Amino acid sequence: MSTYQNILNHQTYTANPEWLQIKTIDLHTGGEPLRVILEGFPQLLGNSVLDYRRFCKENYDPLRRALLFEPRGHADMYGCILTPPNNEDGDFGVIFLHNEGYSTMCGHAIIALTTLCVEMKWIEIQEGDNVLKIDAPCGRITSFARIENGALKGVRFYCVPSFVVGLDKKVNVPGLGPVTYDLAYGGAFYAYVDMKKNNFDFDLSKASYQQLIRKGMDIKRAVMQQDKTIEHPFENDLSFLYGTIFTGDSDKDAIDSRNVCVFADGEVDRCPTGSGVSGRMAIHKMRNEIDYGETMSIESITDSVFIGSLIEEIDFGPYKAVIPQVEGTAHITGMHTFVLDPKDPMKYGFILR
Repeated sequence: MSTYQNILNHQTYTANPEWLQIKTIDLHTGGEPLRVILEGFPQLLGNSVLDYRRFCKENYDPLRRALLFEPRGHADMYGCILTPPNNEDGDFGVIFLHNEGYSTMCGHAIIALTTLCVEMKWIEIQEGDNVLKIDAPCGRITSFARIENGALKGVRFYCVPSFVVGLDKKVNVPGLGPVTYDLAYGGAFYAYVDMKKNNFDFDLSKASYQQLIRKGMDIKRAVMQQDKTIEHPFENDLSFLYGTIFTGDSDKDAIDSRNVCVFADGEVDRCPTGSGVSGRMAIHKMRNEIDYGETMSIESITDSVFIGSLIEEIDFGPYKAVIPQVEGTAHITGMHTFVLDPKDPMKYGFILR
């Protein structure tokens, strides 16, 4: 029998049963990847999503790197682990993973997971809106899968209370000088940098990708050092700057705005960033640039689009917050069974950028 015939006859690899095997389903939302860890990850202990996240960070962080870093992933890979909800009223909880560690909120993951719940038949769907209550580290997220004639036609979610800490703040950035930014929270804190208010030598196109990373991280580090107002009113675990979001005009008449989010350790969001759009809704409301019943279309560096709008205003600690709504679409890209060979010197991954 020829080697090629053997190839045709033996298409399945059986891994050593003593090796750790982890099964995932991968999706993307507007181009931003999501690796959903389904089976094989060690059990996480705790009584809440924040407990599970802390336990994972303290005990199994090498597995985060193994699943997201090269050679199984890349510097901009994103993932999540599903957990029990915080209480019986919830459907499930989720821990978000990225190249630097663990984020507090991820809108593209919420959209992808809601899509997956329908595609995997994890929920019994009915015509109209199907509601999911998802516990994220930042709090309860309510998402909606719209079903028409038995098919998924759209996903949207209500984010946690989102608020503005300050508008037109100033920070001195090495290599850039004074930079004007807004500081807002949409499940995570971001420094929002309006291209029209700052004289930069780069734009929001793919051609500026490397500059956006470098300058975005320079701004993030400067804000972290100089701005002492990055404090969540109720959870100290949420009191950190997640990234920089550059905002500007779109070259398309049908799109209201464009933004590029540089987060974690220099990751560039391929989608418009759900938590970032949530924070933008709070900013635009405070600036009287959006009102109830209106929508704002925001595109990303890949030209994918989220639709942002306002649901209601609430008091949230010292802040007048809004509940934003964000709409988008996600698609399944593949299924994986990853193995960790104990003898592999790179089993826990590496990153080259």
